[in-house]
Amino acid sequence: MASNTRSRNVLTLYSGKLCLRSHQVRLVLAAKGVTYDLVLVDPGKPPEDLIDLNPYQSVPTLVDRDLVLHDVDVICDYIDERFPHPPLMPVDPISRARLRMAERRVEWEWLPLIDDIQSGNKAQADKARRHLRDAMVASAPVFKAAKFFLNTEMSIADCLLAPLVWRLPWLSLQLPREAQAIYDYGERIFRNPGFGRSLTPDERQLRELPAA
Repeated sequence: MASNTRSRNVLTLYSGKLCLRSHQVRLVLAAKGVTYDLVLVDPGKPPEDLIDLNPYQSVPTLVDRDLVLHDVDVICDYIDERFPHPPLMPVDPISRARLRMAERRVEWEWLPLIDDIQSGNKAQADKARRHLRDAMVASAPVFKAAKFFLNTEMSIADCLLAPLVWRLPWLSLQLPREAQAIYDYGERIFRNPGFGRSLTPDERQLRELPAA
């Protein structure tokens, strides 16, 4: 649960209001039930303390006393190990490796397409939207295999994928009927109270507002 009062006695997360990767970290924290101070950052006007802490002035940035982390994967792994219950990665090394590879594929292939949808011109956005739609449709059978993504319990991979699925209407991306399993997967996670706690006010509105 996020707090409005900053203190170095608890974690501090510098987060974008609409940043998908920041949302991933907030969902990891919510899944763990960790109390933290949330600092919402305007990328164009980063606060002085973030400038001092992180030379890249990027979000998300996590501060735990004297430790400052600003790589998303490192942040998520740190939280999972720092607060071990419930675990967000399987213990079995084969299952863990499969989840990691799937997560990397999303990071390397899907997330750049979202960037193009948001920041490209109309032709670039339309092309990226088609490619992302096709990639998600091709992956739809995987979402049917278990309650969560490639796992019987929620994992860090779900903390990346669920925020992406939440943003589909805002990205003006409608999946066809054969990808209904992805919508069903998203709704299962959206009903979890932890997902609601992970949302910023701006993200709550993504289900009502079209992409810019």
